[in-house]
Amino acid sequence: MTRPISDYSLADWGRLRPVTHRLKSLRYRLVDRRYRRRPARVGDAAAVARSIAGKRLLTTIAFADAESIDWQARLMAHYLPEIALLIADNSPDDASAAAIGALARARGLPYLRLPENPWRGASRSHGIALNWVWHNVVRPGRPEAFGFLDDDIFPTAAEDPFTALATQDFYGVVRPSGPRWFLWAGFCVFRFAAVADKELDFGQDWFQGLDTGGGNWRTLYRDVDRASIREAATDFRPFKPGLDMEEAPLQWCGAWLHEVGIMGRDELKAEKRRAIAAILAPHLAAAKDAVIR
Repeated sequence: MTRPISDYSLADWGRLRPVTHRLKSLRYRLVDRRYRRRPARVGDAAAVARSIAGKRLLTTIAFADAESIDWQARLMAHYLPEIALLIADNSPDDASAAAIGALARARGLPYLRLPENPWRGASRSHGIALNWVWHNVVRPGRPEAFGFLDDDIFPTAAEDPFTALATQDFYGVVRPSGPRWFLWAGFCVFRFAAVADKELDFGQDWFQGLDTGGGNWRTLYRDVDRASIREAATDFRPFKPGLDMEEAPLQWCGAWLHEVGIMGRDELKAEKRRAIAAILAPHLAAAKDAVIR
C-alpha cells in the first residue's frame, strides 16, 4: 500500500513523504488485521461460509439504505436467481441495520451485520468491510466464483457478470489511475481458484491514486495486460437533462444501473431516487414474486 521509493521526488523526501506514507500504511494494515478478527454483530459467518461452497456468490455491502437493498434483492431474484446473494451490512446505526436484516430474512437471504467499522470515511470503511467478507466468508467458503456489489446497483436484464470468467480470472468495471488500474469495488467478480492463495486487499492505495479495490494492484492486476481482458462497459450520465455530470450522475454498467448515491448535490438526491425508481418500476413489477433459489 505504498509507492515504490523510485516514485518519490526530492521534494517528497524533503517533506518526509516516503516515511509518513509507510507509517500510515502500516497503521492501515494493523487496523485491518484487527478488524477482520472480530465476529459479526449479527449472523454466523462460519455458517454462511459453509453454505456457499461451490456456488457463485455476490456480496452486497449494505449501508443504511433498506429501499435499495429491497430493489436489488428483488431484481437479482428475478433476473439472476441462480446466483447466491449475501447481504453484508455495514450500516452505522441500529435502526437501518434492523430494517435491512428484517428484509433479508423475509427474502431468505443470508445476512451478516459486520463489526462496528473503525473508519468514518466512505471509501476506507467500504474497503475494510470487503476485506472482512473476503477473510471470514469467501476464503473459507471456497465458492466457485465470487464478487462484490454496491448496494445501489441493480440488474435490469439477465446479464450475468460471471460468464466472463470462462476466459479470464476477473471481470468488472476498470478504473484507471495513470499507468495503474483496478476493478471498481461496486461491480467486480473473481474466479475463486485463481485468487484463493493471493493476499487480496480490497482497500485503497491512496498513495498510488487507487480508490477502494485498488489495494489489489500489486497482488492481482499489475502483471495482467489490461488489453488482454474483457471489461464491463460503463457509461456515466446526469439523471436528467440540464445538469452537469458532477451534480447528479447515474451509471450504466451494461444492463446494470448504478445510482451513484454517494456523488452529487444533496438537494437533488431525493429527485434522483425518484428517477431511479421510475426506471426500475417495470422491472420491479415483473419481479414481484421472484425468489432466489
